[in-house]
Amino acid sequence: MTRKVIIDTNGLMIPGQFGVDIFSELKRLGFDTYLVPGASVKELEKIFIEARGRDKVAAKIALSLLDRCTVIEKNGFVDDIIMDMAAGKDVAVLTNDAELKKRLCSKGVTIVHLREKTHLSI
Repeated sequence: MTRKVIIDTNGLMIPGQFGVDIFSELKRLGFDTYLVPGASVKELEKIFIEARGRDKVAAKIALSLLDRCTVIEKNGFVDDIIMDMAAGKDVAVLTNDAELKKRLCSKGVTIVHLREKTHLSI
């Protein structure tokens, strides 16, 4: 059985910001299908163009990881798209966004997050 996880923008930036291999961590947690909203890709491209220093590097790394993910094209605000993709479905979400985590939690969605800046946990 495949276990799906939606990775949001800041989730994709974890490898560049903290040096954590999110894919080996997600695999360790039992996930094998990685979904990314197209709006997150647009956010990463914008960060890459506008940011400097660490954020620019993290965005570049994040963009290079997209070939391991399935990009889901839906229009709208990224957090709303993720809510729509996750609520009531058998899919988890990798995010460190506090506001989004609250919204997902209220719908009973499994949340994967960075813990102690060294590994992912549910």
